[in-house]
Amino acid sequence: MQTPSTSPRIPIPGKVVSATVIGNALEFYDFVTYAFFAVYIGKTFFPASTELGSLLLSVAVFGVGFVSRPLGGILIGAYADRAGRKPALLLTIALITLGTLGLALTPSYESIGVAAPVIVVICRLIQGFALGGEVGPSSAFLVESAPSHRRGFYGSWQLASQGLAGFTAGCVGMLLTSTLTPAELLAWGWRVPFAVGILLIPLAVYLRREMPETLEAPTPEVNRGVPPSLSGHRRLIVLSVLTVLGGTVSTYVGSYMTTYAITTLKFAPTIAMAATVAGGLSTVVFSLLGGWLSDRFGRRPVMLIPRLLAALVSYPAFLFLVDQKTPEALFGVTILLGALTALSGAASLVAIPELFPRRIRAVGMSIAYAVGVALFGGTTQFVVTWLIGATGNPASPAIYVTFTSVIAAVGMYLLPEGHRRELEG
Repeated sequence: MQTPSTSPRIPIPGKVVSATVIGNALEFYDFVTYAFFAVYIGKTFFPASTELGSLLLSVAVFGVGFVSRPLGGILIGAYADRAGRKPALLLTIALITLGTLGLALTPSYESIGVAAPVIVVICRLIQGFALGGEVGPSSAFLVESAPSHRRGFYGSWQLASQGLAGFTAGCVGMLLTSTLTPAELLAWGWRVPFAVGILLIPLAVYLRREMPETLEAPTPEVNRGVPPSLSGHRRLIVLSVLTVLGGTVSTYVGSYMTTYAITTLKFAPTIAMAATVAGGLSTVVFSLLGGWLSDRFGRRPVMLIPRLLAALVSYPAFLFLVDQKTPEALFGVTILLGALTALSGAASLVAIPELFPRRIRAVGMSIAYAVGVALFGGTTQFVVTWLIGATGNPASPAIYVTFTSVIAAVGMYLLPEGHRRELEG
């Protein structure tokens, strides 16, 4: 087991931090690619009597990937607080590679029968376990790497890297949908993005092996095997889960836009993927802007104002999109909602870890994020697919965004402000 560094906390150059989050982007790329190709994956592994039934099964298995997130958050987060951020992040890369390789290579239902969906479910559980353990240690690394007056900007790379994942997955999707026929996409084309992710994994491993360690030497109590306790931080964890929930639902509604544009609005797959590219780029830009603003004005206003705006504009924006049904409307709505989510989310993903003490920072952040994402992110695509089918209202995904944004705003308002505090040792 690697011994955590005993050197004092020294801010790490931004170039080093921006390089290390490429690993985070690759893990999220492997996870969200499933959402972008849910239509084809559903037909490959989950045959049903109707296209809606097949799609519902596919997005339900997308949700399975969230079931194991809390467990991954607890186990890998605790490991990161004990052994260090670096070994935990190397472990998550290894696990995400295993899950992604399984998805890329599993034969279709037609070839091996019921074993195919069983293998897919197991692979999604492994991916979810890895990603559940990724966010806590990587967020802890980012805030511990930063000068105190730039924690917001450094920490915003957490969400920016997720936007980079969506951008990259969308670019790969655009290339495939514009060059392959629908039959080729269904037969083998949807597997290509997973293969691309696997080929890029060695880069992530190399970068993470070069990471410095930001976890300081354990206290004597930890050396004696007395685990740090989360019991005194229950209120903070609950408020953090509420804070995460709004951005989570908005993010996964954004991930669903590709499937939504194809199945509900009847856009060509290439146009739908182009909207994903625009949304991913919007997330990158506005995440970094949100982090910078939170360093200037505090975490709470930057979390709260865009989240309230998202609650107000989501339904009118979806109505506009359904009415217009043009590529310009699709891109505009995707960019607008992505920007509001990124501004709020970037500040949120800094505000939470900086409030936890060092010895439970990774596991505290992991639990808050993984539970919020598991309860709400994992069900989002299933809920909105069901809502559209049950109500016949193609704008119904916005109702869910509005409802959860209001709840999240309460958590954000009650969450303590930490941007001027020194990190607790």
